[in-house]
Amino acid sequence: MAGAQENSKWDSYNGASPLIALYNGFYPLTAEMEALIDTLTFPVNFRKNRYIISPIDRNRYLYLILKGVVRGFYKDSGTEITSWICQEYEIVGTIRNLWTAEESDEYLQAIEDVELIAIPHELTTMLYKNFAEANIIGRKIMELYYRGAYDRGFICQIPSATGRYKHLLQAFPWMINRVPLRYIASFLGLRLETLSRIRSSENKRT
Repeated sequence: MAGAQENSKWDSYNGASPLIALYNGFYPLTAEMEALIDTLTFPVNFRKNRYIISPIDRNRYLYLILKGVVRGFYKDSGTEITSWICQEYEIVGTIRNLWTAEESDEYLQAIEDVELIAIPHELTTMLYKNFAEANIIGRKIMELYYRGAYDRGFICQIPSATGRYKHLLQAFPWMINRVPLRYIASFLGLRLETLSRIRSSENKRT
């Protein structure tokens, strides 16, 4: 009975954790690795605007986004500062206390209804410790995230507001018609009114 209940969580996902397919895209997994992933990961859903993680929560998971958009932000004197925005098939979590139980002031928020796969930190630790393949996969994933972090950091260094907006269109073109402008403005470090004016001006030129 326990085995049947365990398998039922993947009935809507072709019988296996979607994380397996993602990881196999980077490097082939062993059967033992796939079994661990199937056992320890699980699907979870959050409605639009709900917090996935907040500072009051213990940091226990990373999340693979299957459907929807998630943003990470923190608060400074009551102002929300968006540090990243991610969409389907990206892995997200709090950064400042990654794989630790330390407190963090980060929030993860669903800005659409989201469908996620929860990845316990204990699973990641087990995979890295026991399987060389996991370290290859982890390195390839980190390469992708370093590139994304570079683009986010570069945007913040661009002195002109218009330049930041243009770089967003190059680096993250999917955001502009999917993410509410107030979150994009926060991500770019701009006032909403400034971003709206720039967007209107650039649209008239195209």
